[in-house]
Order: sequence, then structure tokens, then C-alpha cells
Amino acid sequence: MAKNILVISTEFGTERDELTVPVEKLKELGHQVTVATPTGKPVQTVLGDKDWDFVFPADATIQEVGAEKFDVIVLPGGTVNADQARINTDIQAILKAQAAGGRAIAAICHAPWVLIDATLAPKKNLTSYTSIKIDLENAGAQWSDVPVKVCNAGDWKLITSRNPGDLEEFVAAIDQA
Repeated sequence: MAKNILVISTEFGTERDELTVPVEKLKELGHQVTVATPTGKPVQTVLGDKDWDFVFPADATIQEVGAEKFDVIVLPGGTVNADQARINTDIQAILKAQAAGGRAIAAICHAPWVLIDATLAPKKNLTSYTSIKIDLENAGAQWSDVPVKVCNAGDWKLITSRNPGDLEEFVAAIDQA
């Protein structure tokens, strides 16, 4: 069954494959995918957090799509992207509404950082890039070093992965959500 999926990114510092692979693969699987940024401007992607890559288009602003009900919200990683996203109140609000509605959130690499500031990490079983493990544990999450972790605690589904090497399993878990 086709899902309505929202991918949220900031405009800079998003790890290229963590944005492009889920968008492309989920569309290939027949899902409706919308990419939103805070301003609606495109995303400057990076490789390995250090090298600028290409610019990926956005479809809308977060505020324009905020009222819609999405089956899944996907948060790509990239250290700078995740660090900017975690303090964005619009992103926090849409994630809180998604969880309150019992709908799924998927986050890869550094993106689970955003769950801390949105107060959605406590009592969740998850994975992430290893450098934010202690941050997530200090926020009340249980961390595991596995390619993908699906957690249904708290009446909403959380799907997490560690890095671009886990994208195949990550996309499959989103597809099955």
C-alpha cells in the first residue's frame, strides 16, 4: 500500500545518500514523497560531512506541509543538518504532532539527535551514528549497534539506522512501516 512520506531536511549539511537514496527508492516503491526544508530552498548536500556535493530540490516549506498527515516522516543525517534541525522549533513541532498521532518517524545517522530536542527520545530503543550514542542514552533512550532498529514504545513507531551503509535495511523498514 502506498504511503504519504515526508522527508525533512535543513538547507545545508545533509549527507547526500541519506537524503537521495530514501527519496528515490521510496518513490520507486510507489510511495508519495515530499521533501521539505524550513525555507523551501534546496538542500546543499555533503559527502562524509566534509565535501560539498550537489544541491537537491525541496518541494515545500515545513510550515506548508505541517498540517498534513504523513504515514512516515524521514530525517536524513549529516552532522550540520542534524545539529540545525534539532533546534528548529517547526521541525520539533511537526515531529511531536507525528508521534502524538501514532504515526512513524524514521531517522538515520546523526538525525536521531533531533529526537532529543523534540523530547521524543525517552524510552525509545534506537540506533544512530556512534558519536551521538551517549547523548541519546542521557536523554533516556536505549541504544543498540545494529543496522536498523524499529521501536513501537510510546504508541508510535520509530525507525533508526546508523549510517549510509545501512540504507538498504533503513528503506525496507520505512516501506514496511
